[in-house]
Amino acid sequence: MHNMLILCTGNSCRSIIGEALLKHLGKGRVKAFSAGSRPTGLVNPNALATLKNHGIATEGLYSKSLETFSDQHIDMTITVCDRAADEACPVYLKRTLRVHWGLPDPAQVTGTDEEIRAAFESTYDALKSRIDTMLELPLRELSDRELVTELNKIGEMDILDKE
Repeated sequence: MHNMLILCTGNSCRSIIGEALLKHLGKGRVKAFSAGSRPTGLVNPNALATLKNHGIATEGLYSKSLETFSDQHIDMTITVCDRAADEACPVYLKRTLRVHWGLPDPAQVTGTDEEIRAAFESTYDALKSRIDTMLELPLRELSDRELVTELNKIGEMDILDKE
């Protein structure tokens, strides 16, 4: 089983959605965690609502610091911050494979309730598509280099603009 950490700055939206989806879709193939380099301390209620609307369990999800995993072996760290928005992307310094799946922060979206809900849905859809694609890979059969290459390709998928 791969221990996978979804990492962002605040650990309130993207990484939380990623953790919940990995747990749900991974069905025991991976063990999922999430953390933030500067956690907000609260999970965004829109992230929880989005997960619940899709029937994804939210029990046990909370905003936590990267230090929570200082003694935990992590095989893979996936950062989900949005470099294009000049967001500071945390670096996990332990020995772990690192990949980047940058996504805009839905918590930064302003506007109507529908526009905000749509931003969270886009984030959910993007992460679900990427995780589904990742789980189609023969994870145990790939070398570390092959795995990083394949997962970085998945992170470059232009799925936010797909209908």
